[in-house]
Amino acid sequence: MDKHITIEDIARQAGVSTSTVSRVLNGTKPVAEDKQALVLAAVEQLQYRPNAVARGLARGRSMTVGVLVQDISSPFFANMVLGIEQGLDPAGYRPMLTTTHWRNDNEEDEVRSLQLLLERRTDGLIVLGTNIPDEKLRAVAAEVPLIVVARRVAGLEPQCLYVDNQGGGYRATRYLIGLGHTRIAHIRGTKGHPDAADREAGYLQALQEAGLPIDERLMVDAQFTEESGLAGVEELIARGERFTAIFAANDQSAYGVMLGLFNHGYRIPGDVSVVGFDDQFLSAYTLPPLTTIHQPSEDMGKVAAEGLLRLLGNQAPHMSLFPAELTIRKSAMRIRQSE
Repeated sequence: MDKHITIEDIARQAGVSTSTVSRVLNGTKPVAEDKQALVLAAVEQLQYRPNAVARGLARGRSMTVGVLVQDISSPFFANMVLGIEQGLDPAGYRPMLTTTHWRNDNEEDEVRSLQLLLERRTDGLIVLGTNIPDEKLRAVAAEVPLIVVARRVAGLEPQCLYVDNQGGGYRATRYLIGLGHTRIAHIRGTKGHPDAADREAGYLQALQEAGLPIDERLMVDAQFTEESGLAGVEELIARGERFTAIFAANDQSAYGVMLGLFNHGYRIPGDVSVVGFDDQFLSAYTLPPLTTIHQPSEDMGKVAAEGLLRLLGNQAPHMSLFPAELTIRKSAMRIRQSE
């Protein structure tokens, strides 16, 4: 393919004006069918491929979308970015990615990262989580098209996409209660994180509805990480707490929980049942495979990208609440009657 093929070359090949070629390629105005056929035939013969950047500049756009993500090392967010790429690709857009340091609760760093994307003149922004204040995001949304994922922002509800975290926490705990468990520990997510708060609220709701006591000694602070899940189990065991099941706030902490139980000689699910949240790829390959709440991160990324493209086209983004469904595998079982 000759990378120097121009619109003028196509016009000469097709025997039409350059303005006709531009109208066919850009779809700006209707063109007679016979002339359109000539142009498309010339495009095919010359193997012309339009330059996305040049085409974007002609339209006054950069053809890039800024993506601000809390932690790209998280499988949940990594899969979401993959979905965003797939959702943007058919429209010729590319993501410009930057990450933040949310585990350090560094709000200023997140705002700087957001400002960096704005300075790069991206056509729109997709923000995945973060602790950036609502008022800042509302101000940004007044400047550029904005979609917020895995978070609710007051005043921007139609542009927010998130999973029913409280419903997921409720379903996970209700499942364990249905298996006969009454002493269910909870390894919390990161303190102050809205997802962690909602999942804990679902856990508490399920206990209350079942008439089971709320025992703070069965709830341990963690950080949505494998290390903190392991530390959480160590804390429960060191305190001598009695439990037959554990609901971990995400799959990564559930992996740490499973290792901690193994280190202390507990069988899963024979001695302790474990349920996670996210349904990450590796959760189907743990030993035993992890029962968890499915969170369709890749699909969420695609929907976010499609929503932003709609905003760029001056259309409503069609955001919706994703349900959190239970994926049953082998890490939880009915409690023995003697227990």
